[in-house]
Amino acid sequence: MHNKDSHYKKALTEKDGIEQPNFVDQKSVQSIQNFRRKPLDVENLISKLLQGDVPSLSKAITLIESTNVKHQEIAHAIIQTCLPHANKSVRIGITGVPGVGKSTFIEAFGTYLTSVGKKVAVLAIDPSSTISKGSILGDKTRMEDLVKNPHAFIRPSASGNSLGGVSRKTRESIILCEACGFDTILIETVGVGQSETAVHSMTDFFLLLNLAGAGDELQGIKRGIMEMADAVVINKADGDNLDRARNAKLDVNRGLQLFPLKDSLWKPKVLLASAYYNKGIKEIWQLLLEYFELTKANNYFENNRHQQNIYWLKETINEQLLQNFYQNHTISEALLKEEKLVQENEKSPFTAANELLEVYRKLR
Repeated sequence: MHNKDSHYKKALTEKDGIEQPNFVDQKSVQSIQNFRRKPLDVENLISKLLQGDVPSLSKAITLIESTNVKHQEIAHAIIQTCLPHANKSVRIGITGVPGVGKSTFIEAFGTYLTSVGKKVAVLAIDPSSTISKGSILGDKTRMEDLVKNPHAFIRPSASGNSLGGVSRKTRESIILCEACGFDTILIETVGVGQSETAVHSMTDFFLLLNLAGAGDELQGIKRGIMEMADAVVINKADGDNLDRARNAKLDVNRGLQLFPLKDSLWKPKVLLASAYYNKGIKEIWQLLLEYFELTKANNYFENNRHQQNIYWLKETINEQLLQNFYQNHTISEALLKEEKLVQENEKSPFTAANELLEVYRKLR
């Protein structure tokens, strides 16, 4: 037995623990606050960006994506300055159904491109939550090796509810990436749907990833997507799936025969690949080089970019008009009244729309 004067302590006795230091450095806090108040040196930012500084590129893209009016003004100035230094890359759109292995493919493809001396920028339009409006932004997590590659840059952007908005920002981001020295731009779409049309309108080559044995509803995805594709890659062509992949290649090839010859005079090809095992990647790049050689020789490459510029000019006008319409205070109030009348079947949607447009025209 131990008496009460003994130094014996029970196992459950609580120790005082280590004294916690005063870890808040007031000088550091003041330094951070001063940094936040410091005005942005736009000229220095642009200068660093043009010298290939990736942090400056990231900061410039953040300004593009910002909805702050002052940031938008700065972003326009940056884009205008960078424009003469752009258009020196190839732009490749990559799409496919969820689960086809887009991220794995892009990592394998991007890693290969850097190994042959390319500087690769990956712009991924990432899914956004319709509830929280937050973005998953998982591409940097899935592309573990490529994100650490010094010759690669990965930038996910939340798609949100405005596909037009994110498409415009993605196109402007392309300009900044090119000005920063990236010569190969990969644009990954959110999935299958309207985003493919937007990405097709800002790229030189459109690559469709497909799965073997996915069923008729997914084979080729949609006629519209197949018509846009310059190449179809049957991914995950390995192991027990190899035979199915070969059969799928034959099926897709037959389907492509039904489409008329493209304006580029390029006949789309079908290839097999296993991004996970890094098979077929080199052959895909060789195919793209053949395409670029053909389309640059027949002037389609340059003419297509000119047409894309006109398309985005008109798209930007449409988007701006739409924003101005809905942000107008008078229209906002009138819209609430018209919505109620439409809901109660007292007025048709078409009549209500025409009346709102007439109000807007008079305001202008």
